[in-house]
Amino acid sequence: MKRRAAILLALAVLWTAAIVARLWDLQVRRHDEYRRRAERQQQRVVELDPPRGTIRDARGRELAVSIEVDSAYAVPQQVQDPSRVVQAVARIAGGDPAKLLRQLEADKEFVWLARKLDPPQAEALRALNLPGVYFWRESKRYYPLRALAAGIVGYVGTDDHGLAGLEAEYDQEIAGKPGRRIVLRDARRGTAARPDDVLAEAEAGASLELTLDAAIQQVTERELGKAVAQYQAKSGTAVVLDPRSGAVLAMASLPSFDPNRFGEAPAQDRRNRAIQDAFEPGSTFKMVTAAAALGANLLDPNDVLDCQMGSITLAGVTIHDHKPFGLLTFRDVIAKSSDIGAIKIGLQLGDRRLYDAIRGFGFGQQSGIDLPGESAGLLRPVERWAYVTKAYVAFGQGLATTALQIANAFAAVANGGHLLRPYVVQAVERGGVRRDLHPAPVEISRPADPATMRPLERMLEGVVTDGTAKAAAVPGYTVAGKTGTAQKAIGGTYSPDRFVGSFVGFAPARRPELVAIVVINEPRGGRYQGGEVAAPTFSAILRESLLYLGVPPDRDPPEHWPGEAAPQDSSPPNGVVLASATVPDPVAVAPAAGPAVPDLSGLTAREAIARSTALGLHPVVNGSGFVTRQEPAPGAPLSAPGERIELWLQSGAR
Repeated sequence: MKRRAAILLALAVLWTAAIVARLWDLQVRRHDEYRRRAERQQQRVVELDPPRGTIRDARGRELAVSIEVDSAYAVPQQVQDPSRVVQAVARIAGGDPAKLLRQLEADKEFVWLARKLDPPQAEALRALNLPGVYFWRESKRYYPLRALAAGIVGYVGTDDHGLAGLEAEYDQEIAGKPGRRIVLRDARRGTAARPDDVLAEAEAGASLELTLDAAIQQVTERELGKAVAQYQAKSGTAVVLDPRSGAVLAMASLPSFDPNRFGEAPAQDRRNRAIQDAFEPGSTFKMVTAAAALGANLLDPNDVLDCQMGSITLAGVTIHDHKPFGLLTFRDVIAKSSDIGAIKIGLQLGDRRLYDAIRGFGFGQQSGIDLPGESAGLLRPVERWAYVTKAYVAFGQGLATTALQIANAFAAVANGGHLLRPYVVQAVERGGVRRDLHPAPVEISRPADPATMRPLERMLEGVVTDGTAKAAAVPGYTVAGKTGTAQKAIGGTYSPDRFVGSFVGFAPARRPELVAIVVINEPRGGRYQGGEVAAPTFSAILRESLLYLGVPPDRDPPEHWPGEAAPQDSSPPNGVVLASATVPDPVAVAPAAGPAVPDLSGLTAREAIARSTALGLHPVVNGSGFVTRQEPAPGAPLSAPGERIELWLQSGAR
């Protein structure tokens, strides 16, 4: 008996030791391995988009912000009626119900139903209380000023990555780092719980401080829109630059689009024409020819050229002027925009000197602006020039440029001969630390010296006072510039009825503060000359912009210019941005519950935008700081889906 007891005891001890050893192996030595295996079986990690950095204009006005919205997802094993779920999602948020149903059948654990819903859509879907359907808070991009500067700011896709404009160019800076959350599974590997744990919180991206001024941008888009409508033009482009730094103050392209609903706009409306569309510049290019002749000391402004009463024959090709001119001074060749006079200058310059001047002013190459998709234009190498090429190039045919290239070349005249790299982003801010990207102007080249530029400026003044651009005059300010009218090349030949009319110039002419270009593409109705269709728009943009910036006049303005009504001061109040007249209709969304407009006073712009959009309102922000006034007033009834609410903000007013 004792021997049996001893054997049993020994077996028990060995059995216990084996169990302890096995438990030690499982729970101690291989603990980390089994924990990882269990986590792989029980958990699924889902990435959540981080809030993107804010994009602000030069005065702190918010052009792009991120707000929190709901995203809907499903746990397929918990969905009782998949057909009802997909039909409800398609009805409320859009999408293909057949595709969504296939996803629910293929994935047994987790399926996104609709990402980044508008607040009314989320509330409508939540109200159905569908089994197996849950919601997460995610970040969504919102553009409070809608179409204003849309071509520059750009837009983002559903995955929160930039697809165009600054959103794409600076995506790595402003995108932030995504957050990660855990979804739990049960033993059947099909049922998931609600979000249970956070592996990593999303980190917000850096903010951008732009050189754009939303007030000047609004004026530019408004006046350009008037011209496009008046002349029934295919499109219009305008750019406003600071010639001393290369900073872009405004860049407009019409037709435009609402980046909040970019998918509804055709691709051509989403183009930034100022940097992407190349066209023959026409007579604005005569500035380059004139600068080359002055720089080479070939001509003095008072030298006389024979313009041969409007025609010249070279290598068997006869070229006609837009008017028959006889003897003209070099100054008047530019003021009256004689093509034959420009050809005579080009012939004296020769191929190489003219080509070098063109390259020196930045044509045939990208400017290096910090926006995606810039065209270099078209300039044939001088080795491939035919005998008559310099004749055509001298008055702006046979090459292609962008609106920005022309404006930047004139900025070099305005600043005394320095071709600067244009830019849109002034600084990047992350975690309260501001990094200035452009502490000093970047010089690309020096196409001419100040001694050349001074007489050229006076010649360009004559274009406005005595030449083809009298409509470009700005009351109270001296203006220098050049008109351009170019036939469009269609199917290898110049069209008799399709033109591009333009004007580019700067003011005040003797101490330039602003350079601007206006381009009207294919105006209709019989008027197409740059002095008719573009110069008046330039005048309107520069007048309001100079007044807004507080630039003092450099001449006594008359009561009114010939053919013009007495001017009225309509410059926007300092620090206030009005909604652009060219923006599309408000986003049509059904308002959530709540019969009255809330009181938003004291809120920041982002807080006010988030609360307004949650109620189905469309906010338009004026100024920066905190809300001091709103329209409709607090307590007013919510009358219609997508109702507009104007918000006026002021710094330090909280």
